Amino acid sequence: MSTKDTEAHLLMRSIIQRIATGPELSKDISQEEALLATQAIFAGQVDPVQAAIFFIALRMKRESFEEYRGVLDAIRDATQGVSADVDEVLDIADPYDGYNRTLPAAPFLPPLLAECGIHVVCHGVDTVGPKYGVTYRHVLEAAGVDVDLTTGQAAARLPDQSIGWAYIDQAQFCPKLHDLIPLRTQMIKRSALTTVEVLPKPVTGRHKTHFVTGYVHKPYPPIYAMLARHVGFDSALIIRGVEGGIIPSLRQDGKYFAYHDRGEEFGVDIHPEQLGISQTARSVPLPEDLPKTSRPGDEIAIAVDIKDTAIAAADAGMAALNGKKGATYDSLVYTGALILKHLGRHADLKSAADRIRDVLDSGNAAKRVK
Repeated sequence: MSTKDTEAHLLMRSIIQRIATGPELSKDISQEEALLATQAIFAGQVDPVQAAIFFIALRMKRESFEEYRGVLDAIRDATQGVSADVDEVLDIADPYDGYNRTLPAAPFLPPLLAECGIHVVCHGVDTVGPKYGVTYRHVLEAAGVDVDLTTGQAAARLPDQSIGWAYIDQAQFCPKLHDLIPLRTQMIKRSALTTVEVLPKPVTGRHKTHFVTGYVHKPYPPIYAMLARHVGFDSALIIRGVEGGIIPSLRQDGKYFAYHDRGEEFGVDIHPEQLGISQTARSVPLPEDLPKTSRPGDEIAIAVDIKDTAIAAADAGMAALNGKKGATYDSLVYTGALILKHLGRHADLKSAADRIRDVLDSGNAAKRVK
């Protein structure tokens, strides 16, 4: 065993002894310890059993802000990030584990917003737990988009006036984290990685980079806001969305949190009626004729066939980008308007929604899906 391996072994032993001693006796570790432990795991210096114990024990005692920051710092250190040749970048980070109860519309926000003059990067993976749902990669690939760009290739698409957006996969910008997917599959439950992996900043702007993500559970907005400030996002928009994504319910009152210029976050109540949206469903419903399937050993994890659902989502998304009205169209209007207002492009949600509808009805955004 090398000196570094010995040091990693001793560090992990010390950490596990402190964080895995029960609900009342477990102790938090420092940001530096969380960083070093995660780096050692990335380097293959930690036994996989101990690595799983580390992440699950953090979850069981509830991660501290310092622990979240340490794990995220390790991911950022391992991320092959680049700066695009544009002044500002909008970073859209929907949950990496995807959707399995609704047809995802959000993958078509990047080309829509690009048509509005906003340079957008989105990112994700092929499949990861705990949901193993339909991801951006699945839907965009079904729509004919190249989903295996390097960070450099992704950044080069942003200043291209005919495109203006890019998808980049975790396998490209942070392969060390991506290599942990088999371990995370065995862990079953979500860990700190699930929370922080959406904040790697693979592509940034020359002057500003803005962050958009979603949540369901109330404790997460301050966590995401803290982490977004920690890695230097100039602003953040954190939307309470269906399945933890960035599109709010189309029929119920909603909420988002935001900050500007790295300041403190604030909460805002929103209502679909403000944007002229009236739907009977909360989100885009799954087509009834989709074949059902399940993940071997976990019949709950997947309820729909990934490939067929991705094709259905791609068809619905492209139709909405060409002006077809419906739940996918309204989903794009809702979150597109929230983003335009957040970035200061419009003073109110109504005018922002009108702008999004004009773009959708023109069909021009669909030409950017390539």
